[in-house]
Amino acid sequence: MDWLPVGIVIALAMGFNYTNGFHDAANAIATSVSTRALTPRVALAMAAVANLLGGLMVWMFGQVAATVGKGIIEAPTGSEGLAICAAALIGAIGWNLLTWWYGLPSSSSHALIGGLVGAALAAGATVKWDGVWHKVVIPMVVSPFAGIILGYLLMAAILWLFRRAQPGRVSRGFRYAQTVSAASMAVGHGFQDASKTAGVVVLALTVGGYSSGGEVPLWVLLISAVVISLGTYAGGWRIMRTLGRRIIHLDPPQGFASESSAASILWIAGIGYGAPISTTHVITSAIMGVGATKRLSAVRWGVAGNIVGAWVLTFPGAGSAAALTYWLIHLFL
Repeated sequence: MDWLPVGIVIALAMGFNYTNGFHDAANAIATSVSTRALTPRVALAMAAVANLLGGLMVWMFGQVAATVGKGIIEAPTGSEGLAICAAALIGAIGWNLLTWWYGLPSSSSHALIGGLVGAALAAGATVKWDGVWHKVVIPMVVSPFAGIILGYLLMAAILWLFRRAQPGRVSRGFRYAQTVSAASMAVGHGFQDASKTAGVVVLALTVGGYSSGGEVPLWVLLISAVVISLGTYAGGWRIMRTLGRRIIHLDPPQGFASESSAASILWIAGIGYGAPISTTHVITSAIMGVGATKRLSAVRWGVAGNIVGAWVLTFPGAGSAAALTYWLIHLFL
């Protein structure tokens, strides 16, 4: 088969990967920037390097890439399968840009998976609903609750442990600690999200006849990790303001608790279960849980409600955009 259609799909995958990087950069560093633990540019540079390291870890732990590449849809070989991949990526990119414009921290992961499902349904291809249910829907529902609970418990433990400590000294100490927690969050983001793009590239290579659908090739891994880190360094200031200040005004201990809780969930889900969970969901819900330890009214639930609304709409929204794109591809090509 001609390599050009496969190359176009790979370029689209990297375009999605780049938007994923700047759309989700806020996930790892918004709390550190808002608490002044790190300056914005230093935080972005750190997150970009950590994303690169996390992306390279796909070589050792490739379960998430396998889930996206083989566990969501069964695409036909040839031009039809490549059209499905292209439509899915265009739908996901469009949704990322839309939610970025409005400053809503929606899930790039669920935009991509929704795009795959929407394009496959439009093409009459097989959707592996069992895989979607167990690897996507259940983690999508469970992970925000886990973020709220873990964030609340960790922050409650910090408040109890440091209840007699001098507040200024505690604040300074947690500013340093946030460098570690933010880096851990960024590595987890790179591992999770570079894996998803790599999985789509392997799917395109498979339907295009250039791969057997086995392990992720090293060059795919490298380019996915590099592009997402470049996207991260480009920043995502609109969403950063929403996460860092509009949900709740965070202090350094709260920022550390939020980042540590979210990073833990990312690592457990990715390495332990191969589940492509949303970094956006876990950090946002962790911030809500941490804020609730102060008082429930400290969390701006109206802003949180808008974010949850974007979460609910992401899967069908990106899926519908991908389905429309698939029909347009067939109409004009």
